[in-house]
Amino acid sequence: MRRTEQKQAIKAVLDDAGRPLSAQEVLDAATTEVPTLGLATVYRNLKALTESGWLHPVELPGQPVRYERAHLQHHHHFMCEACGRVFDVVGCSVHTAAHGVPKGFEVVRHEVNFYGRCAECAGQG
Repeated sequence: MRRTEQKQAIKAVLDDAGRPLSAQEVLDAATTEVPTLGLATVYRNLKALTESGWLHPVELPGQPVRYERAHLQHHHHFMCEACGRVFDVVGCSVHTAAHGVPKGFEVVRHEVNFYGRCAECAGQG
C-alpha cells in the first residue's frame, strides 16, 4: 500500500478518533490536513486499509458502515440516536449469557449494540 498524504491523514484521523467513524466523518476530519481530499479517495483508502487488516468495519443495522482500528479487543458499540455518533463499549459480559444457548449449539461470535443518547446529547457532557 502506497503511503500518500491522503492516506496518512485518514490513518491519523482513525487513530485519534477513539470511536468508529463513517467515511463522511473521516472526510470531515481529514480535510483539515488535506483540504482537497474527496469522498471517493476516503472510500478507496478505507477499503485498502480494511483489506490490509489495519481497519475493521463496524456494521449497525440501517446505518452506514463505520471503521475502527482492527487491533482492538472484542467489544460492543453504543449509537447515539440524537447525533448519530457511535462509541465503543469496553469489555463484554455476554459470554456468560451463552449458557442459555440450546444444548449442542456452538457460539462462534455475537454482536450487541446499545442505542440511546450520548452524554453530550443527554446534557450530561
